[in-house]
Amino acid sequence: MDWGLRNRLSRIVRPESGRTVMLAVDHGYFQGPTTGLEDPAGTVRSLLPYADSLMATRGLVRMSVEPSVGIPIVLRVSGGTSILKELSDEVITTSMEDAIRLNASAVAVSVFVGGEHERETLGNLARTVDEGERYGMPVLAVTAVGREMSRDARYLGLACRIAAELGAHLVKTYYCEDFRRVVDGCMVPVVIAGGKKIPERDALQLAYNAVRDGATGVDMGRNIFQSESPVAMIKAVRAVVKDGKTVEEAYRLVEQEKAVAPPTKD
Repeated sequence: MDWGLRNRLSRIVRPESGRTVMLAVDHGYFQGPTTGLEDPAGTVRSLLPYADSLMATRGLVRMSVEPSVGIPIVLRVSGGTSILKELSDEVITTSMEDAIRLNASAVAVSVFVGGEHERETLGNLARTVDEGERYGMPVLAVTAVGREMSRDARYLGLACRIAAELGAHLVKTYYCEDFRRVVDGCMVPVVIAGGKKIPERDALQLAYNAVRDGATGVDMGRNIFQSESPVAMIKAVRAVVKDGKTVEEAYRLVEQEKAVAPPTKD
C-alpha cells in the first residue's frame, strides 16, 4: 500500500483513535430530495465540525460544501438507478480523475451480493480498486441490501468478505446479531450504516454495539440529520464511537443540548 493511499485512509480513520464517524449525505443519488437534505448546504454546515469525513456525491460536494472547510470526502462513484427502478443495476458514474480533482480521500462503490446485477456491481468494485491503486485512492465497498435479502451474519459476512477479496480497503455494512463474525471474516476495517431513522437512544445503542463488536466506526446519515437536534446527535454519536462513552452518557448529551438550544436542522 503506497504512501498516498495510506495518507488518504488516515484522514478518514484517524490513527490516534483508530475510529471514524462518517456523515452520510449521499442519499439523493437514488432517493432525490430526502427529508432533511432538501437544502444540503444548510444541513451539513453545522454538522461538519463533528464528522471525520463526509460521504457525498460530486454534485453535492461542489454545490453545498465550501472548499475552505477541509472535510475529508468519501465520494460516491456508483449509481445510475433510482428508487423507481432495480437498484442493483448500477454503473460507475464518476471517474477517478474527477475524484482526484475534488481532492477526495476515498471513493465508494455499492455491491449487491445476491442481487439481480451482482456480477456487474462486483465488476464495478474490482475495476474501481484497480484505478484506485493506480492513483493512490482508497475504495469503500458498500454492501447494499435488496428488499428480499436477509441482514444476518451469514449474508453480511459473505458480502463483506467478497468485497475485501476484490480489494476494497474499507467496507460499509449493516449491524446484525453475531456481528463479530462479520468483522472477523472481513480482513479490512468495517464501518456500519446507520440505516433508516430510529429513536435517538436506539441509534446510539446501534453505534455502541457496533464498535463494541469490532466495527471501526459508523457512517450515519438519517439518524443524525433527521434528528430533532442534529448537532446534539452527531456529538453524541461521536462520544460513543470516539470517546468510549456509554449509551446513557451520550444520550444525556442529546437531552442537555435540547434543553439549552431550540431544535434546528440548519
